[in-house]
Amino acid sequence: MERAVNDKSGARGEPRGAVGKALEVLTALARPGGPHRLADLAKVCDLPKPTAHRMLQTFAEAGFAAGAGGGQYDVGPRLLGLSAAVLAGSRATRFTRPVLTELRRRTGHTVHYAVHHADRAVYVEKVEPDQAYRMNSQVGGEVPLYCTGVGRAILSRLSAAEVAAVLDAAPLEARTPKTLTDPAAIRRELATVDTLGYVVDDEQNEPHVRCVAAPVVDGLGHVVGALSVSGLTFTLPPDSVPTLGPLVAEAANRLSATLGQGMRVVSDAD
Repeated sequence: MERAVNDKSGARGEPRGAVGKALEVLTALARPGGPHRLADLAKVCDLPKPTAHRMLQTFAEAGFAAGAGGGQYDVGPRLLGLSAAVLAGSRATRFTRPVLTELRRRTGHTVHYAVHHADRAVYVEKVEPDQAYRMNSQVGGEVPLYCTGVGRAILSRLSAAEVAAVLDAAPLEARTPKTLTDPAAIRRELATVDTLGYVVDDEQNEPHVRCVAAPVVDGLGHVVGALSVSGLTFTLPPDSVPTLGPLVAEAANRLSATLGQGMRVVSDAD
């Protein structure tokens, strides 16, 4: 499950040139919870307020940002339009929606599809059941790989070097009292995907939230993302995991096969 990630720029080794700074501001602007205060955007991007303000003014003039009053900014119509166009035309999204909808029907829980990006998983699809509560996650939100269900499902199919870059580069934050921060313990958790086909986030990223996830691979066998079923701990108790886990793994395998078939179709067309 998602919790806000407010990394300062440079944490992922991104360039700090003019284009890099502009992309950081746009990324911060698109974070969940907007509109955002100018001061907060400047802080997140590690920029002086006047610099951030000039960039936001330029974005606003081009339609990529919009002033929201009180020194706040929100995403603009052009940025929203681009996002909608990308999602509507995405081959992966077209393939994932039916699988997620069917998994929600079979489990009765919120279903996510997240893709891999650097040391994060990014939610690109979310299908919710008709229930009184909603999960905090939002499409476009980013979560760490090391302590989330979708993240560890992705990690389980990365190379040893890629896993080391995530787990061993710096001390891992304990986001809840149950977060695993020992790389060796996390690696043991990753190994469960080989035996069970899925991994469990048991309140390690967000209190009172349990998640069951499985990796999704493309036609070449490379991990591209993960499927998950999430719920509050009282609606998704531990004794339900052995039933839900295989359903999630089956759905992830079905999506992997569909993505692989789609890649072959595109290759044949070329």
